[in-house]
Amino acid sequence: MMDNRFATALVIACVLSVISTIYVAASVGTDFWYEYHSPPPSAINVSETTGERNFLEDFISEEADEKMYVDILFHCNGTLGLWRRCITVSRHSHWFRLPDPDFVTECVSFSLSDQFMERYTEPGNHNTDPDLLRTYLWRCQVLLPFVSLGLMCFGALIGICACACHSLYPTIGTGVLHFLAGICTLGSVACYAAGVHLLHQKLPIPEDVQGEFGWSFCLACVSAPLQFMAAALFIWAARTNRKEYTFLKAYRVA
Repeated sequence: MMDNRFATALVIACVLSVISTIYVAASVGTDFWYEYHSPPPSAINVSETTGERNFLEDFISEEADEKMYVDILFHCNGTLGLWRRCITVSRHSHWFRLPDPDFVTECVSFSLSDQFMERYTEPGNHNTDPDLLRTYLWRCQVLLPFVSLGLMCFGALIGICACACHSLYPTIGTGVLHFLAGICTLGSVACYAAGVHLLHQKLPIPEDVQGEFGWSFCLACVSAPLQFMAAALFIWAARTNRKEYTFLKAYRVA
């Protein structure tokens, strides 16, 4: 029979696990990892920043390189996620000439080849050497959240098997998997923050544009400690219950 302490610990751990899973899934599926807040359209010097080109056409073009779409993100209240980049533009093509409040959000998804494409020392210049650090940081920030979700799902299966076997000890495996998932989530956050920092060193944010980490990034940051706490509760409950069961068995034999 399970002690109430262990049952309470398992319930709390399961709740933390579910919340962290939702947070990780939501952060992966949303585009607000990093946000740029641009000045009003009337304050933008078109000749200097765009050469009077159409922002939207350049942004959604298949030929848009890293420098091109990052520059547009700077000047169109852009957001950058793990799988998509978005900008806010007017429904009219020459939005910078019309004081039109009718703005819409347009997004472009990164293809799988885009995610694993090499980054260059000079963003957008394919004639320069590959920047291996930024390349692998980008790849890790994309892959690690999915590894984290996979580990947590596998840990949940182990927990279900433990319940079916009427044994608490297998939940140690659940705890270990949650701990590894927390490391992956934390690694994804660290890789993204480092990648953005390196990108901004090569493509500095204009003085009139503000950049900050968005709520999707914050969700990932919060989910990591939740995973660690769930892991600690799973492991503590399983090991402590196992020790008490061993002591009780030895006492009965004596």
